[in-house]
Amino acid sequence: MVLHNLSLENSILNNFILEIRDAEIQKDAMRFRRNIERIGEILCYELSKELDFKSETVKTPLGDKIINIVKNELVICSVLRAGLPLHQGILNYFDQIDNAFISAYRKSHTNGNDEIRVDYFASPSLDQKILLLADPMLATGNSLVAVFETLKKIGDLKQIHILAVIAATDGIEYIKTHFPKNTHLWVATIDNKLNEKGYIIPGLGDAGDLAFGKKLD
Repeated sequence: MVLHNLSLENSILNNFILEIRDAEIQKDAMRFRRNIERIGEILCYELSKELDFKSETVKTPLGDKIINIVKNELVICSVLRAGLPLHQGILNYFDQIDNAFISAYRKSHTNGNDEIRVDYFASPSLDQKILLLADPMLATGNSLVAVFETLKKIGDLKQIHILAVIAATDGIEYIKTHFPKNTHLWVATIDNKLNEKGYIIPGLGDAGDLAFGKKLD
């Protein structure tokens, strides 16, 4: 797996990371969603440099110009519900690609083991496509692995790019053993700890609840 940790270089990305972590600022759900969306845009810009390009000629009012544009066939798949703002950020940049959605949630957490349920999946063909798999919080990695096990049954993927806002080191190491070696992981920042419930520390809390309100347990 190829890890791209954007926090290794200072950029405006740090401002958005600070705001989604700040316990006071994150009370503004609309701003929280917008910051996740912005982070998705930045991740996509960096990711685009790893794609294949082709030359096309555009006709301007004053002449012709050759421009290199992305030629790959891409599909976004977001993990519901927390992945929706990140999905929008990706779609802002890759606005003409196909979309997929999948549910994956932790049903229980016992003795360090998660039971992950995947109850909903809607997707176009994934055969020979490049998959952009969006999940803002990469904690234990169990949800992403469960999602991948579902996705790989319906198509022979050309490549996978995982996009996450915050990842835990344990989760990164876990998914390395389950995803293909040519998978790319794009992450805005990395934290080193998980608590006994499998939440990232210091993290930011529950991204789904912060974006869309608290859910019933």
